Amino acid sequence: MELLALRTFEAVVDEGGILAASRKLNTVQSNVTNRIRRLEQELGTELFFRSGRGVELAPAGRVLLDYARRMLSLERQTMAAVRQAGEDAGELRIGAMETFTALYLPAVLHDLRQAHPTLELHIRTDTSAVLIDKVLSRKLDCAFIAGPLLHPALQFDELAREELVQVFAPDTDPARCPLILFREGCAYRARALALQRTLGHVHNDAMEFGTLEGILGCVSVGLGWTLMPRRIVQQSSHAQHLATREVSADIGMVPTGMVYRQTDMPPRLRDTLTQAVIRIAGSSGK
Repeated sequence: MELLALRTFEAVVDEGGILAASRKLNTVQSNVTNRIRRLEQELGTELFFRSGRGVELAPAGRVLLDYARRMLSLERQTMAAVRQAGEDAGELRIGAMETFTALYLPAVLHDLRQAHPTLELHIRTDTSAVLIDKVLSRKLDCAFIAGPLLHPALQFDELAREELVQVFAPDTDPARCPLILFREGCAYRARALALQRTLGHVHNDAMEFGTLEGILGCVSVGLGWTLMPRRIVQQSSHAQHLATREVSADIGMVPTGMVYRQTDMPPRLRDTLTQAVIRIAGSSGK
């Protein structure tokens, strides 16, 4: 099997079709179709069920996908190892939830760039649940998420703890306001809903937003309340219009760390990232 065929196969799966994959790969549809056809002929089985313009993975395709991602990941590691010849090179795909991005990521990336100046970085922000899935599928090499996390295929290194606080406008009663949440998949979402149940709030409605400042902006004008890391509230442009209240430790204290596959994460890069987060968390706590 050629690696080009496997990259094409992966692109068709990730993009959901031949046309979208051809755009991602900067080639024509016929090239994508021919590569998939040759791959199916070589393996002696159908990889996709085709219906109209769409494609759906056949059972054999689902088996191949996991192996293809592993082989392509190994290819990236091999190229990086050969290129570096004693120096760091290649690429690193990092994911981070939005709160980590706001509190840590710029300084972490600065330390990473200083230690590994030739490394090509790719960054993605999303919810913890989405980031975990992308590390599992080898679309990311590592991600910074809210834990705890126990998974047989993944390593989770706790690097810091964030204190979540209830946030509301000073002149409002949060018990009578709707809860304002991140979208589904955010690790803080379940904790906020648990707090809502614990406090017995009479208002059970909820609103969803996709950004920190969007949530805090709505809270600051009395549209609802939320659960957010204390340091995020303190550095927000809306801070002067927000009040906070401590919550119980079982809800409010959240381990934050890096998730990765041990076989996919180069030790030197892992150590640089973890040491950077620990340093930043330590300095911010002083």
